[in-house]
Amino acid sequence: MQDYIKITNLKIFAHHGVFPEETRDGQDFYVNAKLYLDCRKAGLTDLLEDSMNYGEACQFMTAFLQEHTYKLIESAAEKLAEAMLLAMPILKGVEIELCKPHAPIGLPFENVSVAIERSWHQVYLAVGSNMGDKNAYIENGIAELKEITDVRDVRVSDLLVTKPYGGVEQDDFVNGAIALQTLLTPQELLEKLHEIEQHANRERIIHWGPRTLDLDIIFYDKLVYEDENLIIPHVDMENRDFVLKPLMELCPNYRHPVTGQTVSQMLAALSER
Repeated sequence: MQDYIKITNLKIFAHHGVFPEETRDGQDFYVNAKLYLDCRKAGLTDLLEDSMNYGEACQFMTAFLQEHTYKLIESAAEKLAEAMLLAMPILKGVEIELCKPHAPIGLPFENVSVAIERSWHQVYLAVGSNMGDKNAYIENGIAELKEITDVRDVRVSDLLVTKPYGGVEQDDFVNGAIALQTLLTPQELLEKLHEIEQHANRERIIHWGPRTLDLDIIFYDKLVYEDENLIIPHVDMENRDFVLKPLMELCPNYRHPVTGQTVSQMLAALSER
C-alpha cells in the first residue's frame, strides 16, 4: 500500500479543446488527483512542512490549466502531471483524472474524462568508452544526462579500467555506472541515451567493437521488458564484472527482477568462476 492525498472534483474554468469556441469561450473542467508521498513523518510530527500542502497543490493545478491551452485533455493531463512531479520533489507519483462534462459532443452524456498515472522511476545505467579521451566522453555524457528535464538525482560510480568484452581486439575500456530517477518511459529514455551517444560521434559498426560512448539501461524499477531494440534487465549483465563492480557502489542490494539475486550476489558468483 502507498500513502496518498486525494483531491476530488476540483473545479477549474479553462480553455482547452479542439474547436475554436472552446479555446475562445472556455468551460468548466474538473480534476481528481491522487498525490503519492510518504505521509508517515507528517503523521508523527503533525507538521505541515513534513507533508504536501494540498491547498497549494490545488492552486498549482488551477493556475497551470488556466495558463496553458491544449487541444486534447490527454495533453493537458500529461503536462499537468509532469509539471507537478517536477515542481514538487516530495511527490513520488500522481494520478490525474481530467473531466470535461461540457464537451461539445452533441449528444446527452454525463461526463468524459482521461485518467493517467505518472511517477518517478529508479534507473541504473552502465557507461563506457574506449576511444579518444575516454573520461571526457563519459563526463560529457553525464553532464548531458543531468540537463534532461525529466531526469533527477543523478549519481555516478567511480570509473574503472577494464579489458574488452566479446573477443574483439581493441583498446581497454573505462567503465562506470549511473543511478538516476526519470519520468521517461524506457523507450523514451533509450532515445535520449542514443542522442547523447550520437553527440559523442558513436558509430555502431562492429558488435562489441570500440565506441566513443556507450550508455545502456541495466535496470528500470523492477521492470522486465523486451522489444526489438531494448531488453531490460540488460542481457548478460550477470556475466560482466565491468557492469557489476560499478553497480556495487550504487546499489549492492538491488535485486535482479528475474533471478532474485542482488548485485553483490551476482558479483560474488561471477568471482567464484
